[in-house]
Amino acid sequence: MNRQRHPWRSLAALCLAVFLVVIDNTIVNVALPTLSIQLHASNTALQWIVDGYALPFAGLLLAGGDFAERYGRRRTMHVALASFALFSFAAAECTTIGWLLVARACMGASAAFIFPATLSLVSVTFPDPRQRTKAFGIWGAVVGVAIALGPIAGGYLLNHYWYGSVFLVSVPVALLAIAATFRWVGESHSPDARTMDIGGLAFGVTAVTLLTLGIIQGPSWGWRSPIIVAIFVVFAVLGIIFVRYEKRRDGPLLDVSVFRNRTFSSAAAAIATSFFCLFGFIFVVTQYFQLIRGYSPLAAGIHTLPFAVVTALITPLGALAALRIGTRWVVSGGLVIMGSALGWMATLNAHAAYVGPVILSMMVLAFGFSLISSPSTSALMNALSARQIGAGAAVNETTREVGGTLGVAVMGSVFSSLFGPQIVRALSPLHLPTALVDAARSSMQATLSVLHGLPPASAAQIRPLVVDAFMSGFHRACIVASVTTILLGLVVFWFLPGPLPQGEGSRLD
Repeated sequence: MNRQRHPWRSLAALCLAVFLVVIDNTIVNVALPTLSIQLHASNTALQWIVDGYALPFAGLLLAGGDFAERYGRRRTMHVALASFALFSFAAAECTTIGWLLVARACMGASAAFIFPATLSLVSVTFPDPRQRTKAFGIWGAVVGVAIALGPIAGGYLLNHYWYGSVFLVSVPVALLAIAATFRWVGESHSPDARTMDIGGLAFGVTAVTLLTLGIIQGPSWGWRSPIIVAIFVVFAVLGIIFVRYEKRRDGPLLDVSVFRNRTFSSAAAAIATSFFCLFGFIFVVTQYFQLIRGYSPLAAGIHTLPFAVVTALITPLGALAALRIGTRWVVSGGLVIMGSALGWMATLNAHAAYVGPVILSMMVLAFGFSLISSPSTSALMNALSARQIGAGAAVNETTREVGGTLGVAVMGSVFSSLFGPQIVRALSPLHLPTALVDAARSSMQATLSVLHGLPPASAAQIRPLVVDAFMSGFHRACIVASVTTILLGLVVFWFLPGPLPQGEGSRLD
C-alpha cells in the first residue's frame, strides 16, 4: 500500500493530473467554430472532435483501472500522461480534420488510463477515512473548477493564438504532472496477484463503448432508428454476459457484487445525475450566452466564472459537512438544490439581467453540485475493499462520463424537440427551399446562418420567433433535468450513509 510522508503534496500532484484530463473535456468546445473554418470541418466532424475524445475515454476506463492495479498505479499514470502529451502535440499540429480526429481519440484513450489511477492513489494515500473524505473534497473541487475553466481558457487562447493552442497547452501541464507525481507520489499495486481477465475486459469495454456511442449518436441518428436500437440491444446482451461471466471468476475485473451495496450504487447514481445536469447545463448555457446574448467565446466563458468560484469554495466544505451531518443529507440536499436551480433557469427570459437571476441561478447550481461529487466519491470508495478500489475508481469515472454524455444527449434532444418544429413554423411564411428549412431546424447556429442570408426586413421579422423557439427548448430541457434531479435526490436519501463516527476504520485498511 502507498504510505506517503507528505500526503497533501501527493494530492496536489494528483490533482494536477486530474485537472489536465477534465479540462480537455471542455476547453475544445469554444474552438469548434474556428476549426470549422480553418479545417473545413462539417457539423458531423465537429461533433466527433468532442465525442471522439469521450468515446474511448469512457470505453477504456475499466481497462485503465485494471492496468493501474496490476502494473502499478503511478507507472500506468506516467505512461498515460506521456502519451497524452504526445497526442496533444500531434493534435496541435494537425492540418486535416481526419488526423485531428485520430489524435483526439488517442488523447481520450490515454486519459482513460490516467483518471482511475489518480482516484486509486488518493484512496491509498489517505488511509484514515476522515482525511480521505477531506482529500476527496479538494479532488472534487479541482474536477468542478476544471470543467468550468475549460471554456475560459479556450476562449483566451483563441483570442491570442492559433486554434492548435487549445491542444498544445496540455503538453507542459502533462510533463509537469509527471515530474510532480514522480517526486511526491509513491508506487502502489493491488494486493491481489490475479491473472488478467481478458474476457471481462472484452465484454466490459465493448459494452460501455456501445452504451456511450448510443447516447452520443441518439439525438442525431434518432432514438428509435434501427441502428440505435440495435446498439442498445447489443449493449444489454453484452452487459448481461459481462455480469454472469464476472460472477463465475475468482479474480474478476469488476466484482459486480459491489452493486448490491446500497451505498455504492446510490453514490454512483448521485454522481451520474450531478454530471447529467452539469454537462447538460454547459451545453445549453454556452449556446444561450453566445447565440442569444451575442457574447464572444471568451466572454461566454468569463460569464460562467462564478460557477467555478463557487465550486472551488464550496466543494471542500461539502466534504466536511458530510463528515458532520452525514452523506445522505449533504448529497440529497445537493441534488435537490441543483434541480431547483435548473427549475429557476426554466423561468429566465432571453434578456434576463446577468447580474441578477442569471448569475444567481448559476451560483445556486454550483452550490448544489459542490455538495454532491466529493461526499459521493468518498462514500463510493469507502464502500470497497482494497482489492476493489481500482475497479471502483473506474466505475466512479464511468458514471461521470456516461452521466455527462447522457445529459448532453437528453437535454439536447428535449431542446431539439421544441426548437425544430417552431423554427419550421417561423420560416414557413417565407416559402424557403425545404433543404434550407431542414438545415435551419438542426441547430440555432444553422438558423442564424439562414437568417443572415435573408433580406434585412425578413430577418428582423423572423428573429424574435427564432429567439422564442430557442428559449422554449432551453426551458423544457431545464425542466426535464430539474424533475429528474429532485426525484433522484429524494430516492438516494434512504440509501446513503449518515455521519462517519470519529475514528471509524475503512474497508481499505
